[in-house]
Amino acid sequence: MSITAINVRNQFRGKVKEVIEGPVVSEIDVETPAGLIVTSVITTRSVKELGLTVGKEVIALVKSTEVSIATL
Repeated sequence: MSITAINVRNQFRGKVKEVIEGPVVSEIDVETPAGLIVTSVITTRSVKELGLTVGKEVIALVKSTEVSIATL
């Protein structure tokens, strides 16, 4: 399953692993079949409207204009 009607190339299918709900924004952890965890910060209103709960199948769409790297 993928979404092709939008211009986002990086799509990760997975299941919601954790929802940390805040009063305004919430963190959603999505685990892919390969074990990769993708975390999204979205409005709590969107969490409720999308019905995001642990175990729900979703697609994480990643579109970034910046990637920062730090040395160890």
